[in-house]
Amino acid sequence: MSDLADHLTSGATTVCRCWAVVRKDGTTLGFTDHDLPVTFDGIDFRAEAGMTAQAIETSLGLSVDNGEAIGALSDAAIREVDILAGRYDGAEVTAWHVNWRVPAERQIVFRGTIGEIRRGGGAFHAELRGLSEALNQTRGRAYQPNCTAVLGDVDCGFDLQTPGFIAEANILSVDGAALAFDDPGYAEKGWFSQGVLTVLDGAAAGLSGMIQSDEGDSHARRRVVLWQELGARPSVGDRIRLTAGCDKRFETCRLKFSNQLNYRGFPDIPGDDWLMASPVTTGERDGGSRR
Repeated sequence: MSDLADHLTSGATTVCRCWAVVRKDGTTLGFTDHDLPVTFDGIDFRAEAGMTAQAIETSLGLSVDNGEAIGALSDAAIREVDILAGRYDGAEVTAWHVNWRVPAERQIVFRGTIGEIRRGGGAFHAELRGLSEALNQTRGRAYQPNCTAVLGDVDCGFDLQTPGFIAEANILSVDGAALAFDDPGYAEKGWFSQGVLTVLDGAAAGLSGMIQSDEGDSHARRRVVLWQELGARPSVGDRIRLTAGCDKRFETCRLKFSNQLNYRGFPDIPGDDWLMASPVTTGERDGGSRR
């Protein structure tokens, strides 16, 4: 930083901005507003990608830093098909001020993630969210009858590698949000409802969708319907992984997963109608109906 500061006070500067975007699938892309490529930290920051960023607001305290990146959609850089597939959702972004003559002289000016992305007219606009954005998320437990944990996470504690709770198969047919595959044979119908389908290879590799329904099909086939189509269309023959579903009820946790000790809900909490109940002085007071 001191070297860059000395350069900035020299009166004749050679400074550009660089951005590194790291997608959740591990792909790293580098961009710069300089007219020639810049390389450091093992990343090639491309000049011809047509990406730039508006002024990034930073502040002390807990207020949220924000900004916006804009650029042209290009097969060689950021493709519209990847945006539609959600491959840039939540991608990590780091921005630097860099002396392009001596890239070692640089300073990080922003670090955060990509939020909402708008596209149109051959260009995209990506919202940049600072690290303090996470402070806007709700923390703590919610008092509600259904479980608040995600199946298989730390709070849930269930091992999804337990035999019978994950199945892999090849896609036999695709019809919008409905996909058919060979019946694994060991899971009853509805076993994967409210579970997760993940595509393992092909054009949609790495994409996941929530399963709305799991039903039988003809000729010993199984058919699941997703709540919405995947961002990239999978093809017949692609490999998929299906994870058993959980509807967050205590009965399901106990009977399907034998995991009732880790249940993160309050199944016996009174309903909203309990707030309207009035005291009685006669008769049985067991909570039953007073018809």
